[in-house]
Amino acid sequence: MSDRKPADQFLDAAIGLLGRVRDEEGEAIEAAGVLLADTVASGGRLFAFGAGHSSLAAQDVVYRAGGLALMNLLAVPGVVGVDVMPATLGSALERVDGLASAVLDTSPVRAGDALVIVSLSGRNALPVEMAMSARARGVKVIGVTSVAYATGTTSRHVSGTFLKDHCDVVLDSKIAVGDAELTLDSVPVPFAPASTVVTSALVQAMVATAAGALADRGIEPPLLRSGNVDGGHDWNRRVMEQYGDRIFYRR
Repeated sequence: MSDRKPADQFLDAAIGLLGRVRDEEGEAIEAAGVLLADTVASGGRLFAFGAGHSSLAAQDVVYRAGGLALMNLLAVPGVVGVDVMPATLGSALERVDGLASAVLDTSPVRAGDALVIVSLSGRNALPVEMAMSARARGVKVIGVTSVAYATGTTSRHVSGTFLKDHCDVVLDSKIAVGDAELTLDSVPVPFAPASTVVTSALVQAMVATAAGALADRGIEPPLLRSGNVDGGHDWNRRVMEQYGDRIFYRR
């Protein structure tokens, strides 16, 4: 057993994972960012989806200071967070066949848009069907997932496939099956999940790449500013007026 404090062990584990993402996922991050930039430049809209705790990373790029104003949350009632009661209902809904297609049928998502789907395991029916149905509608899909789950678990979708199998670009978070970085002799199960830290870093790196790619083309990235800096609200009002037809969280 290590003499190092659990907090230090966890932070080192998270730093190690972030280093792997930087070194191993650079090309995928670039491709995902360029895909978003292409979508913005061609008049498309941007959406992000995640279920349960995976929704945290999706929400982090919606209406975010320093983020793209065009990123909208594709919400599925009951699975966006852990506020649903009982919380276990959200996990159950992720396994319901047909739910993703019903959500897309009633959403503003259309051909030419881009959808970021965040799912750590990528094994449940909801994210798999979401990706399959979105691509069938002409939507580009970026999957943010742990590829390790595809070999360490079985799919819960009727097709036997995972989220990673239905994406235009896949960002691999490198998280081990079980999402727990630490073990102690005195604790009966592994603990300390790092997926939120790593996944959020992945999607923010993707958005940063998109902003840079737009600027390289001479297009001002539609970025939001913090409302807590002078002039922030006026800046955001201008951006939202300019791109109002592609922003759905104001309606």
